[in-house]
Amino acid sequence: MKCNNDFSKMNYKEICAYIISVENIENGFIIRDDNMLNMLLQDNRKTVQKLGAKISRKLKLKEIEIQRVRKMYEFDKNFGNYNYIAGVDEVGRGPLAGPIVAAAVILDLESDKDKDLILRANDSKKLSINCRKELSCIIKEKALAYKISEIDNKQIDEKGIGWCNNQVFIESCDGLSIRPDLVLSDGYRIKNFSNLNEFVIKGDTLSISIACASIIAKVYRDELMSKYNNVYPNYGFDRNVGYGTNEHVMAIKKYGIISLHRKSFLKNILNENNN
Repeated sequence: MKCNNDFSKMNYKEICAYIISVENIENGFIIRDDNMLNMLLQDNRKTVQKLGAKISRKLKLKEIEIQRVRKMYEFDKNFGNYNYIAGVDEVGRGPLAGPIVAAAVILDLESDKDKDLILRANDSKKLSINCRKELSCIIKEKALAYKISEIDNKQIDEKGIGWCNNQVFIESCDGLSIRPDLVLSDGYRIKNFSNLNEFVIKGDTLSISIACASIIAKVYRDELMSKYNNVYPNYGFDRNVGYGTNEHVMAIKKYGIISLHRKSFLKNILNENNN
């Protein structure tokens, strides 16, 4: 939408209010309006010029982000001429409680429009909670297919975290509504897997498909652990999501273990209690 207002007839507060009222936001970034930007930068008032400069800086950051994310799309496409490429990643390998969760995601990698890019996608650990939640919704909306799978703490104790990590990758990929021609996995190659698979070291920072899988898996597991906190409020699951923080370890020593705990991960802590 082009700006047709005459800013010279408006005071600074009115200009700010107007910009907020018409500001188009896409993937967390302002959409460029050169007409409005030029009027702000050419205004006689310093405060209005500074506002224009601030918006200009935001637009430059958006351009940098577009180029970063485009490289992630290109990274996936460079594996070959495949119709459907899935990215898979897990979260929850190391916690003392709760499941391990994996997500597999298939995206449309061919779009050349900036508005179709999933900007801000990155290693989920580098994003704020609110950013992850927002992106999780965007990813699910834009994905051609996605699947989230989990394996609980009892199976982790029975079969080991290595087996469960591999198995949850398989289950999320096999559960996709579209069969991928290639699966990109974060960190290591998937064992005993029937599909074509390539592993990517630090894949959640290089591959758009893996990054998106990382995000939706993280949001799903964090929200699940937050729900468990309502049932087991003494362990701080809404804050530590099951990881072995001092708060969590002290709670185990004080209140004991619950059905969500991975007993095989707690041997040292439990031995300390018995001594």
